[in-house]
Amino acid sequence: MRLRPATLDDVPALNAWARDPEVIAATSDDPAATEAFAGTDWAQEVADASESSPFLIAEVDGRPVGALQIADPHAEPTHYWGEIEPGLRALDIWIGSAADRGRGLGTEMMALAHERCFASPEVKAIVIDPLESNLRARRFYARLGYAEEGVRVFAEGDRCMVMRLTREAARASHRR
Repeated sequence: MRLRPATLDDVPALNAWARDPEVIAATSDDPAATEAFAGTDWAQEVADASESSPFLIAEVDGRPVGALQIADPHAEPTHYWGEIEPGLRALDIWIGSAADRGRGLGTEMMALAHERCFASPEVKAIVIDPLESNLRARRFYARLGYAEEGVRVFAEGDRCMVMRLTREAARASHRR
């Protein structure tokens, strides 16, 4: 597996993945939702990516299988995370096609993301915000060493379980 910067050529796959029922269910508690990350302009997301806030595509043997976004939650322009301390990175991750889920690809993507985030010495932890109702994702992140910090309602009204992986917890989980 490799992570590479997303390009405009990836927009059709991102649009298709955003309409997948499992991706929708993992990103919204709205039973009427027909798209994950409702209203997202994927071409704009790709164009807005930067060295400090990359939007990445995970590939296996040259085939896109998932997407990953890394952000500095303290500095990112939308202030999605609100007041949050510096020295963190926030991740959004999803596997695109149902055929690629349950094969360990998410674990590989997260390992690569952790390596990338913690390569910067100023990064002390990574935060992630699965839906409170997404027990499968919460168990997955817990297996990777993330600790639950509590439920938070974000601007879109989603109830999320904020989870944190410290540098020390990441080291410990890699030793297992």
